[in-house]
Amino acid sequence: MSQRHSHDEHDHHDHGLHDHDSHDHGAAHSHKPAKAKGHDHDHGHGHGHHHHGSSNETRLTWALVITALFMVVEVAGGVISGSLALIADAVHMLTDSASLLLALIALRIAKRPADALFSYGRARHEVLAAFVNGLALLGLSVWIIVESVQRLITPHPVIGETMLIVAALGFAANLLSFLILRDGEDSLNLRGALLHVLSDLLGSAAAMAAAVVIMLTDWVPIDPILSAFVALLIVRSGWRVTKESAHILLEGAPRDLDPDALAHELAAAVPGVTGIHHLHAWSLTDKHPVMTLHAVLAEGTDRDVALGAILQQLKVRFGDVHATVQIEQVACGERCGEPAPLLKA
Repeated sequence: MSQRHSHDEHDHHDHGLHDHDSHDHGAAHSHKPAKAKGHDHDHGHGHGHHHHGSSNETRLTWALVITALFMVVEVAGGVISGSLALIADAVHMLTDSASLLLALIALRIAKRPADALFSYGRARHEVLAAFVNGLALLGLSVWIIVESVQRLITPHPVIGETMLIVAALGFAANLLSFLILRDGEDSLNLRGALLHVLSDLLGSAAAMAAAVVIMLTDWVPIDPILSAFVALLIVRSGWRVTKESAHILLEGAPRDLDPDALAHELAAAVPGVTGIHHLHAWSLTDKHPVMTLHAVLAEGTDRDVALGAILQQLKVRFGDVHATVQIEQVACGERCGEPAPLLKA
């Protein structure tokens, strides 16, 4: 199918549905980006997106500074005390610093406007950063577990007092970073960075607990045991963010969307629509779904009215969605590589 798109300058972050001219199958069509309600279209980030993006950028910057500075303290404390928990936490802080830096860079790139090279904008960079951070969490967990097993086989002496002081300071630093990131605008990218800091917070808590046990009982194996326990918790978080970001990068359908059910809902809700087919949906980010579909209209149905009603239904159902709707008087069927349309009951 040959299609010609005409766009005004437009950033896909704008809220509100994009109005698309209806067209017969095979005919050229144009897109007319609609202005989001309550503000001019050329604002770029409607409903405070720019403000929230700046807020997240500031939060990530502060968390990065705190984490990077205290990482040096934990390395020194781990070497002096001989604690695996502290050394593992210091290595974790190193990966945290890298993940926060990656998330910060991705956030800045994502703010760039759409252009000829990235016609949907660069928001996917945030998803890619979340994917890399998830993989880093999984890799870190494996390393800690391997080191824990080796420490159980060959115990190392640990200075409990030094370990407790450094772990307590680390806990305070990680808690501050966690509180800074927690109140940011929710996004997969920020969530990945937050999981790194949260797992580091758990690591510091485990190191404190291990230090107390060692001081009271001289039972050194508690250090690698608690380290391995925290690593298992990190695996769970790392797998979740990796799986979610990979689903988006592979252009999987949004989790809450059933294409067949949505086709029947639209056909039943919009007068004059006899069928919906060729419905495809994916996501730019966890907050920006994208959708294309063909709508078959009964003879005499006003095409513009039907198109508007379909877009309104999608807006109510999904909020900020970029939708392309092709209007047909007769289903394209095998010509568009799809089975017969889903007819209204």
